Amino acid sequence: MAHKTSSRIDKNTKEKRQANFLDFCKQCMETKCCVEARPPISLRRRMIIEDYLKVIDTQIADVFQENNSYRSPRETEGNKCCFLDGETRKCLVHTVKPETCVAGPITFNIDLQTGKIEWFLKTEKICPLAGALFKNKGELQRHLESAKRELLTLVHDLDAEVLQAILRIEEPDTFKIGEDDLDAEVLSKLKPKAQTNRVQ
Repeated sequence: MAHKTSSRIDKNTKEKRQANFLDFCKQCMETKCCVEARPPISLRRRMIIEDYLKVIDTQIADVFQENNSYRSPRETEGNKCCFLDGETRKCLVHTVKPETCVAGPITFNIDLQTGKIEWFLKTEKICPLAGALFKNKGELQRHLESAKRELLTLVHDLDAEVLQAILRIEEPDTFKIGEDDLDAEVLSKLKPKAQTNRVQ
């Protein structure tokens, strides 16, 4: 039986969302990125995921949890993301998964003193594919552009309190690969409580 998708899903399920990285990413079967990841979920992303679960007729109890002042997917035994399929080792909501999951081994920091959003690449210790990305500059650049779009969307969607909370999360196993100017809208909502730590 065919399912009718909502406009929220239609707008966000295009294969091109991560088309340049899908083949590269699916080579990894370690699922390290799905353990203790706790990707931040904006209200918009929550609605998209909930709609998608209805479309694919999949029920997950207590889909989201609150931790450290922000919402993330609920963790199951072994601190695994509830969207990780135990049999296939794939993401059940891959098409509409959280922005930080699409960004993969790319993460960010916001420096209010410089007004920059800084881009970091995780080490192979955290993500087995990060090393392969680092060695393939073309793949890294293509994925970085995709990651920037996703992470900037997240930064805009989160309210100030939540964004400040995730910026307090330490991310030591990373190194800087670039930076860009951050627009005034985001900077203004962060100005009251400056934080300059990286988000996972």
